[in-house]
Amino acid sequence: MSKYKGVENYVNPDFGKKESKENIRILLEKYFYFKNWYIFSLIIMLILSVVFLIMKQKSYEIQSTIYIDDKESGGLTTEISSLEDLGIMNASAKKSIINEISVLKSRNLIQKVIDDLNLNISYFRRDNWIEREVYVEDIPFRVNCLGMDSLVSKIDTSFYVLPKSKDQIWLKDQNKDLLGEVTYGEVFQTKFGDVIIHRNLDIQFDYDEEFRVQLKPKDRVLHQLSNQIMVQQENVKSSILKLKLRSKVKKKGIQILNLLIETYNNQAIDYKRLITENTDTFINDRIIDISNDLRDVDKGVEEFKTRNKLSDISQESSLTLQSNADLEDKIVELGSQIQLVDFLLDHLRNNSDDLIPSNIILVDARADESANIYNQLLLERNRILKNSSRLNPTVINLESQMLTLRRGIEQNLINFRSSLNFSLKDARNQEYRLNTKRGNTPGQEREFQDIKRKQQIVESLYLYLLQKKEENAIKLGLPVPNAKIIDSAFVVEESVSPKPLLTIFAFGFIGMLIPMVLMFIRLSLDNKVHSREDVENFVNAPVLGEIPETKIRNKIVVSDNNNDEIAESFRLIRTNIGFLLPNIESSAKSIFITSTIPSEGKTFITINLAASLALLEKKVIVIGADIRKPKIQEYLDMNHKIGLSNYLINKNFKEEDIIISSDNYKFDFIPSGDIPPNPSEILTNGRFDEIISFCKENYDYVLVDTPPIKLVTDTLLIAQFADLFIYTIRAEVLDKRMLKLIQSIQTNKRLPNLTLLINGLNVKRQRYGYSSYNYYGKRKVTWKERIKINFRTF
Repeated sequence: MSKYKGVENYVNPDFGKKESKENIRILLEKYFYFKNWYIFSLIIMLILSVVFLIMKQKSYEIQSTIYIDDKESGGLTTEISSLEDLGIMNASAKKSIINEISVLKSRNLIQKVIDDLNLNISYFRRDNWIEREVYVEDIPFRVNCLGMDSLVSKIDTSFYVLPKSKDQIWLKDQNKDLLGEVTYGEVFQTKFGDVIIHRNLDIQFDYDEEFRVQLKPKDRVLHQLSNQIMVQQENVKSSILKLKLRSKVKKKGIQILNLLIETYNNQAIDYKRLITENTDTFINDRIIDISNDLRDVDKGVEEFKTRNKLSDISQESSLTLQSNADLEDKIVELGSQIQLVDFLLDHLRNNSDDLIPSNIILVDARADESANIYNQLLLERNRILKNSSRLNPTVINLESQMLTLRRGIEQNLINFRSSLNFSLKDARNQEYRLNTKRGNTPGQEREFQDIKRKQQIVESLYLYLLQKKEENAIKLGLPVPNAKIIDSAFVVEESVSPKPLLTIFAFGFIGMLIPMVLMFIRLSLDNKVHSREDVENFVNAPVLGEIPETKIRNKIVVSDNNNDEIAESFRLIRTNIGFLLPNIESSAKSIFITSTIPSEGKTFITINLAASLALLEKKVIVIGADIRKPKIQEYLDMNHKIGLSNYLINKNFKEEDIIISSDNYKFDFIPSGDIPPNPSEILTNGRFDEIISFCKENYDYVLVDTPPIKLVTDTLLIAQFADLFIYTIRAEVLDKRMLKLIQSIQTNKRLPNLTLLINGLNVKRQRYGYSSYNYYGKRKVTWKERIKINFRTF
């Protein structure tokens, strides 16, 4: 057991701590160590945000406000409102604002706007090398496609127009290859059909200015425009709607909204006119039928009077008729209603493909609504049948719905007629009882009253239909639109996108996020040792010191006049060795230096530690025990072939034969010698013990440069001769997983008095550093060197 209890009994308080337990401050320090990259990324992204704001064409919000007249259901003339005073109809239905919003955003309506304004054709011109969309009214020409609609509506391409003179223009394809020279108004053939370009004489422009014309599929334009148009109700109880649209071209957006409202009103007026015309046809047909009935009744009165030789029956029976007046009025009213219901039933049964006639009110509000829905379904079916057949699933579905509605309407009329017949039967029973009481009334008078009553029924219905015909004619001549325009389309002056502050913030956030993500990836994939804590978390051994990373090319960095941070770090290690190895004056100390893998700087540590100890006027010797890959001679710039391996193999060599002294160094050294074929065997033949004993007798410190532990067993074979082992760990080089090997060696006491030395430490990455060394003359790093260091490290 070693006599140096301080090292052997050392307990590392940080041993076993996991990186996941690091506090937030340490984690942030890791992420923001490369703060220059955050600043650089932020500046680049802010510059890109400014470029984006300059390049991106602004979008504006176009608004319009309309009032929906909801006095009539669906904006259409109530089909049965002309007969609502008969008491069998309900005209109180109001249009649904939600439905009108759906109509305003319907594909059919928007498609009509696209076709009328040719919105599938867009125009672009360059403004300071930035291409921006312009409206057709602001450029010197207009493009019309004469090809088939089915082909033009699906084409997705662009071409360039270059006016060369008042009459001549050049056409180029999307690759800017010349297609040909044409004149304004001339038909030009392309792969998607014929194109004709018209001159806009109101626009002044510079010749040779290039314009780009883009043709997009109408389906795509329809989808985009449907998503851009917003229709909102001002409040739940209001009939006022606000229409909004975002557009990069102000004039284009204004025309789209205005035409959308105009088309909406025109379609509503056309639908009203269609219903009104259908109602007019129905009334005219009924007038012809009733005129014939009225003529027959009048002829019957004439025949009755002639047959019974009566002149003025009304005067003769005035007293009798006066008593029955109220009852007769009721019978007349009920008869009129029954006949009107019969007309409606006859129309429903014999005209299945016609609209339910206007001015015919059903029994209640639901039946009234059913009639309106039936007419809408019928019109929709007829529209689809223009381009399809009755086998179309949509047509079949519509006809099924229409059949259900028609049966419901017919059943309502039948039920209502039964109710009227019951009321009429009751009235006639009352009349019969009254006539029984008047037993003296002549039979001729009763027969005449029946004929007269029938005449009055037909005549009242005839006059009523004539009145409704005039009312319907007025409606046909004075159509009223659904929407009243409160505010025509106008532009909200402030652009809605891009928003400068939001854009700059977004780019700035991305600028900070990019290096953070890169750092996260780097830290996740990086498994190298970077700090003292990385070592202490895995190895329960004292850390002798830390050697900072340096760009100095000198092999020996410790001298009398050198006070920079790396020289001071070796002085600090020298001091720590004095605490770990007491009683220096009584006996020499052997210090072995090793590492896990090559290139960790153990030879560099050995040479400079020897130089540092020599500054104390101590006798120091360095032994190159790494006889497999000697580095001592290279570091000291000497070429001596005889060394330790020769001494171990040949017993004729004495210790003085292999010890080299030099005026350039204040310490002696033994080079490694020739590379032997069996290094492990010669290290254990007993001669190595002799050279160590000799050096301890003649020197104060014996520093031994040993081979890496992971590669060969040489170091373990001679470890018994060490008073102190310095295990070199190179930051940024050694994998953290290798630290388990060091801990295993420490646990099993394979190396006596094991201490750790961290070499090549990047002091800028540490929470504590070597800033105090500035006091001792640390060289200031220039800004160019700082950029190179940051870039290489990142």
